[in-house]
Amino acid sequence: MAHPTVTMKGAPFDRAAIEIYGGVSGLYDYGPSGCALQANIVDTWRKEFVLEENMLEVDCTMLTPHEVLKTSGHVDKFADWMTKDPKTGEIFRADHIVEEILEARLKGDKEARGQKVDDEEKEDPKKKKKKVKVIKAEKLDDAVVKDYEEVLAKIDNYNGEELGELIKKYNIRNPANDGELEPPKAFNLMFQTSIGPSANSPAYLRPETAQGQFLNFQKLLEFNQQAMPFASASIGKSFRNEISPRAGLLRVREFLMAEIEHFVDPQSGKKHPRFVEVKDVELELLNREVQLSGKTDVKTTPIGEAVERGIVDNETLGYFLARIQLFLLKIGVDKSKIRFRQHMRNEMAHYAADCWDAELLTSYGWIECVGCADRSAYDLTVHAKRTGAPLVVRETLREPLRIEEWQIDLDKKKFGPKFKKDGKAVEAAIEALTQDVREKLALELKENGKITVDVNGVGDGKVDVGKDLVAIEKRTRVESTREYTPNVIEPSFGIGRILYALCEHVHWTRSGDEARGVLSFPPLIAPTKVLIVPLSAHPDFQPLIHDLSKKLRTRRISSRVDSSNASIGKRYSRNDELGTPFGLTVDFQSVKDKTYTLRDRDTTKQVRAGEDAILEAIVSLTEGTESWEDVAKRLPAFEGQEVD
Repeated sequence: MAHPTVTMKGAPFDRAAIEIYGGVSGLYDYGPSGCALQANIVDTWRKEFVLEENMLEVDCTMLTPHEVLKTSGHVDKFADWMTKDPKTGEIFRADHIVEEILEARLKGDKEARGQKVDDEEKEDPKKKKKKVKVIKAEKLDDAVVKDYEEVLAKIDNYNGEELGELIKKYNIRNPANDGELEPPKAFNLMFQTSIGPSANSPAYLRPETAQGQFLNFQKLLEFNQQAMPFASASIGKSFRNEISPRAGLLRVREFLMAEIEHFVDPQSGKKHPRFVEVKDVELELLNREVQLSGKTDVKTTPIGEAVERGIVDNETLGYFLARIQLFLLKIGVDKSKIRFRQHMRNEMAHYAADCWDAELLTSYGWIECVGCADRSAYDLTVHAKRTGAPLVVRETLREPLRIEEWQIDLDKKKFGPKFKKDGKAVEAAIEALTQDVREKLALELKENGKITVDVNGVGDGKVDVGKDLVAIEKRTRVESTREYTPNVIEPSFGIGRILYALCEHVHWTRSGDEARGVLSFPPLIAPTKVLIVPLSAHPDFQPLIHDLSKKLRTRRISSRVDSSNASIGKRYSRNDELGTPFGLTVDFQSVKDKTYTLRDRDTTKQVRAGEDAILEAIVSLTEGTESWEDVAKRLPAFEGQEVD
C-alpha cells in the first residue's frame, strides 16, 4: 500500500527518488554503495550482539537435507496461501490481494467524501504490477468502512479457508481484468533441489539460518563449557520462493539474515541477568488483543512494565525487544517510525509460542523487519526425537534428589524368544508406561500373575506378559544431575528490509532545492565516510591527496576522491546523495601549511585546521565519540567554497 510517509525533515516522501535498482521477480544486486552500507550494518550488528552479549557465532551450510526440514516442520508447514485467476494463470498471494483491494476501496471512499488522498502509485509506475490500477471514487456505507478496517487490522490472522471466504464475501477479483479468483491453496515457500548426480538425496535452500544452529547445539554447549544460558548467532543468506515478490527489497527470494538463538533454562522463568539495564526502555507496543478488536492503536510502554503485566511473556523476550530497538536507533532508524506488533495465534510460525515483530514505517506501510520469537523447546525436541542425539543440558544438582518411582525389570533372555519379531515393540510399550499405570499394573501382576499391555500393531493390540518375564517394584533412586531441553528465544533480523527502511528514514531534500537529495546515514554505517575534494586538478594537490588517503586507510576510514571538473558544490551535492557524511577539501592553502577544511553533510558547515587535528576529528566523528557540534566548538569555523 502506498503510505503517506514523510522525510526526516517532515516533507512528503518520494519513493522513486531513492530506488535505483529495477530487478525482476524478487532478485536484486547490490552495487558498491549498497554493499558497503550492508557490510557496515552487519558489522554494527555483530558488535552490538555477538561481541556485546558474548555470543557464539557459527556459519552453517545453506544447502539443507530434506530430512532436517521435514523434522523441523518446514516441509509440511512453511507455506503461504495463494489464489489464481484460472483464465490468465496469474497468481496472487491471497492475503495481499484482499488487503490491496480493500485498501483501494477505502481510498476511493475518501476521495468520494472529498478527503485528501496521497496516491503514490500514480507517481511510481514501477509499482503498478498486480496492483489496483484504477481507484474508483465511490462512497461506502459507514458500516462497510468499519468492516473493511477491522478485516485489514486482522489480515495476518486469517487461514486459507477464511481468506477464501473473504474473497467471496467482498467479491475480490483480479484487478487487471476483473476475473474471478480460485479458492486459496497452500504453497510451500522453500526452493527444492537435490544433492549429487543421482538426485536421490532431496534437499532445500535453507529458509532460515536457525536449523544449523540447533543441529550444532551440543557442540556449542560443549564449547561454552556446559554453561547456561548462552546464545549462538549466524549471519547468512536464506531463500524463500515468494508467491508474488513486490515492494523492492522488502519482499525478495534471496536475502541476508542475522539470527540469534538464545538458549535458556525453562525452569528459570526465562529471566535475563541484564534485563535491569533495559527495563526503562520505552517501546511502542501493539498487542494481540488490540488487533483482534479491529484496531491498530499502539501504547508507549516501558519494557519492564510490559513484562511485569504479562503483555510480553518473559524477561528474555523483553530484553531482546529492547536491544532490537536500541540497535535500530544506533544505525539511524527514526524512533517515531518503530513499533512492536505481537503475532496473532493463526499468524505465528508452527514452532512459536509467542512472537513480536519490530515493524518500521515506510512508504509501503508498516513492514516487519525483525522478528523476536519464543520457540520454546520445539526444535531441539523434534531433532532429538528423530535422531536420538542428546540435545539436552545436564547440570549437577547442589543437593541430590531422592525420587520414589515404580521401576520395571524385564528378563530379556526369555523376552526375545517369547515375542520374537514383536519383542522390541512390546518392550518399548512397557518402558513408555507412566508411573500411574505402572502402579496399577504392579497390583495386577501380584493378583493375576500377568499384566496386559496395549501394543499397536501386535495381534489384536493387547499383549499379555507373565511374571516370569516382568517385575514391577517401587524403588528409591538418587538423582545428582538434572537433564532438560532448553527453550529458545530467537531474534531474527532481515538485513535487506532494515537497509531499505533506513534509506527511507534518512532521506530528505535541501530546503528550496528539491533536486538536492540527502541520505543522512550516521557516520558509523555510511558507505563512505569521507569525500576528498581537490579544488582543481593542479598537480601540487596530488601528493596531499595521496597522503590523506593513506592516513585515512591506516585509521580504517573509507574515503573517495572526486577530482572531476564539476564545481565543489556539485561534487559535495552528489556525494550527499550517497550519504557521505564528511568532505575534506584540498586547496592552495593546504599546499602551503597542510591545513584543510572539513565539511559536515547535514549542516553544510565547515571548519579548518591542521592535518592532525582534522584527522583526529574525523576519527572521533566516525566512531561516535564526538558530534559535529562538539567538533565545531573546538575547531575554527570556515566560510566559503560551497559554490556551484
